[in-house]
Amino acid sequence: MDKFSDMAMFVSIVKHQGLAAAGRDLGLSPATMTARLQALEERYGVKLLNRNTRHVSLTDSGELYYKACIEILDNVTEVENIIQNGVKEVKGSLKIVAPKDIGKQYILPILNEFSELYPDVVPYLYLNDQITNIAESGMDIVVRYGELADSSLISRRLSPSRRVLCASPEYLAKHGTPLEPQDLVSHDCLAMLRNDEELKTWHFQENDKKRAITVVPKRFSDDGEVIRRWALEGAGIALKSILDVQADINNQRLVTVLNGYMKNFTTSMSVSSADLNVVYISKKYQPKRIRLFLDFLFDRFNDLVEKSEIKRG
Repeated sequence: MDKFSDMAMFVSIVKHQGLAAAGRDLGLSPATMTARLQALEERYGVKLLNRNTRHVSLTDSGELYYKACIEILDNVTEVENIIQNGVKEVKGSLKIVAPKDIGKQYILPILNEFSELYPDVVPYLYLNDQITNIAESGMDIVVRYGELADSSLISRRLSPSRRVLCASPEYLAKHGTPLEPQDLVSHDCLAMLRNDEELKTWHFQENDKKRAITVVPKRFSDDGEVIRRWALEGAGIALKSILDVQADINNQRLVTVLNGYMKNFTTSMSVSSADLNVVYISKKYQPKRIRLFLDFLFDRFNDLVEKSEIKRG
């Protein structure tokens, strides 16, 4: 088989997390998939995948090969579109993942506008609060909060943000308003789950003084939108991004508390630690549809943020 077909096969294996599922997608038997993967590894003299009966994972060499395959296949698709339809034609898939609150309130309306302008671009919008391996996710664009550790990826700030503690007026009237972080221990708190980790240690800073408070949550969810809804229903106090809850605060559905403190799920208290970022894999030849959407996203997001009256301080 040619190298291009092998690249497509390898990307499919990573995407489907297994040879059998990838084989069904490609119309190939498990035996054929195994033989082709073995031949590919023998050709380069390296192991590309760690395999067991349940899943596959990339080796260091496999991750390099996978990233190169994604870039080459995207470039070929882009060139084919140009040849077949002309330079002005914009078409193909656009895969975006974002937290649910941000995805529904901001990304979805922007994507709807973009789709009207470029109807031949097929959007895939994944709403997910979990942090995954971006390089292996198959996503074109990842919208996420916080700082980025992987230097092989490009991260651009979409909007400044910060964490706030918030609750409904009804909850505060019934249970009282916390005046310092330690008071949270006796309150009903709503905590996030991230990759099965309970984010119940909340970090605070006032001037140069830092402290960590381990709350006793009454409810957990891995979905930020659920946490926000519980807060609106009066179930407790939530630690949220201001971008998620500004409209609720403006309409007095939620009230912020402990406003004199910087807050976060982690020990990081840098100004950028809670910002909203757009992350994507560095590519020399970024497909035109992705470049256009990135420009459109940054332009329109600023408008939506201004309309929602996000407070910077």
